[in-house]
Amino acid sequence: MLLLAGICAFTSCEKIVFKKDKASKDVYTNFDYLWNEVDQKYAYFEIKQVNWDEIKIRYRAQLYADMSDDSLFNVLGNMLKELKDDHTNLYSPFNVSVYQVDLKHPQNYDSRIVREFYLNPGITITGGFTHNFIANKQVGYIRYESFMNDIKDDELDYVLNKYADTKGLILDLRSNGGGTLTNVSKLLGRFVNEKTIVLYNRIRDGKGRNDFGDYKPFYAIPSENIKYLKPVMVLIDRGSYSATNDFSLATKALANLVLVGDTTGGGGGLPNGGQLPNGWTYRFSISQSADLNKNNFAEEGVPADIPAQLNLQDRTHDAIIERAVLELL
Repeated sequence: MLLLAGICAFTSCEKIVFKKDKASKDVYTNFDYLWNEVDQKYAYFEIKQVNWDEIKIRYRAQLYADMSDDSLFNVLGNMLKELKDDHTNLYSPFNVSVYQVDLKHPQNYDSRIVREFYLNPGITITGGFTHNFIANKQVGYIRYESFMNDIKDDELDYVLNKYADTKGLILDLRSNGGGTLTNVSKLLGRFVNEKTIVLYNRIRDGKGRNDFGDYKPFYAIPSENIKYLKPVMVLIDRGSYSATNDFSLATKALANLVLVGDTTGGGGGLPNGGQLPNGWTYRFSISQSADLNKNNFAEEGVPADIPAQLNLQDRTHDAIIERAVLELL
């Protein structure tokens, strides 16, 4: 996931350089600075129905003079967790505040089951892709663990060529916490034959909590390399976050890609941030993603087209993979 990329593009460089004086350590100064930054730039107040003013009153009352850095971090971090957004984090030299949305829901991916009963024997690892034939070689199973793993054309050519004669693919994006939109574009481009609008983005651009710029289209652009245009079952769960969430949202515009599993974890907003007076850094979502009808459900998670749940009592089968195979055959 993007961490603090583009701080100077979002907040002037002069604004994030602070003198290390007594005022910069003041707990009230740091609290007010963070609260105001979120208030003026966060993108999901209305959708999440967050009462940010009430949160200010509740958490500011927990401050006191000369409180420890640990105590201040806990107050600020817990305040940010009220947004229930894993693109919203506070970073200090001694801790990182994380919401962990996937832990709020049932587990729907077990790597041991997948590796032991689906990928072995004959497991193949090609760059960021782990793959093999399944279902009597009628289906290709491809595990892509993170959109942080750069996609190279020759590697993806090898993978897609290997399964060219299958009835369909399973692309497993469960517990894929995201990465770069460049890799989203590269992967989407292998499943389309023409340039296609797949979603829209808009950035908050005013102090009003519902002030946004125009929606900008995001396209799936056909690759000049090997493509796979047969059905693809895309497996998702609450651990499918950030760039994976955007990929999942994009599939809603593509008839040959079908989501199977649980709702994604969200993270449809681009994260950006800056620095507190005391030197700690932060980030939060400043944009929104929406489907072709401008429906903005991306932050609450993209729902599966075919819901399925893992049975953790069955240690030899993955019910979500099995449901995807059933759809392909």
